[in-house]
Amino acid sequence: MAHRYAIKEIFRTLQGEGGLAGTPMVFVRFAGCNLWSGREEDRASARCDFCDTDFIGGERLTAQEIAGRVIALAGPAWVCFTGGEPALQLDRALLLEVRGHGYKVAIETNGTLGLDTLRPLIDWLCMSPKTPDLVVRSGEELKLIYRGQEPAAIRAFEVLGFQQFFLQPEWGPRYDELLAGALQFLQEQPRWRLSLQVHKLLGLP
Repeated sequence: MAHRYAIKEIFRTLQGEGGLAGTPMVFVRFAGCNLWSGREEDRASARCDFCDTDFIGGERLTAQEIAGRVIALAGPAWVCFTGGEPALQLDRALLLEVRGHGYKVAIETNGTLGLDTLRPLIDWLCMSPKTPDLVVRSGEELKLIYRGQEPAAIRAFEVLGFQQFFLQPEWGPRYDELLAGALQFLQEQPRWRLSLQVHKLLGLP
């Protein structure tokens, strides 16, 4: 029997964040995460208690079925695997299936699960740290959600081997305050850049 992946949704939009912002992509969102169950009643005890993504439920699809749905959303050259936490399920079989149809592959991960064996098949690795327990130590971009951290805590990530570093204000009722704080930090250093959730500002998926 063919292996099936728990998939919350597959949709086409523009990448709204980080170094590939503005790039048309098909997003494959896996169900499930290792830092939070996704249920509101568990948020207070979650290792990441500020996630704003619905990754519960969905359906179980084979690699071929996932690729078929990606192809049906014709246009973008990129597929982005996200979640939840994609490293819980993403494997060589699915990556090879998607790449076999000519797509470039991006992944958005919290960095707590190893990706070394899959790394040669990933064109763009974005790590968004939510806890100190990081296994992923390098990639194309590190995107830190800014929640008011001290400058030293932000700069501590610079020892990691990422090509680009982004600071992204947390979306929510404190957004204006956090945006102002992020802008102040960015003006005082040369390495970090601002990431905005452009898709939310534009009302895109």
